[in-house]
Amino acid sequence: MELAKIETFAKIEPADVSGADMLVARCLAAASDGDTNAFYDLGVAYSTGSHGVGCDLIEAHKWFNLAASQGHEAASWCRADVSDEMTAREIAEAQRRAREWLRGEAAAA
Repeated sequence: MELAKIETFAKIEPADVSGADMLVARCLAAASDGDTNAFYDLGVAYSTGSHGVGCDLIEAHKWFNLAASQGHEAASWCRADVSDEMTAREIAEAQRRAREWLRGEAAAA
């Protein structure tokens, strides 16, 4: 018996699992495991609008902040750079999101 591909029935395009989009997915998984470099890589992706994500300085600041809080030196420099382009309200939102991430990870542990 031959198995049918789900795409045949769902009439959707298969995901591009080899492309840049997967970098973000892998980084999110690694970030969930506390990988400081993954936090930094997510900050870079969001600050540059690369790897399948749009440019989002709030998200970039959040990820750089998380990496910097774990001692990632380059992340602290990058966080300062993106902060220069953000309002105080945007920075506060980024900090709130970082705290929310940490609470969610602490609850999952």
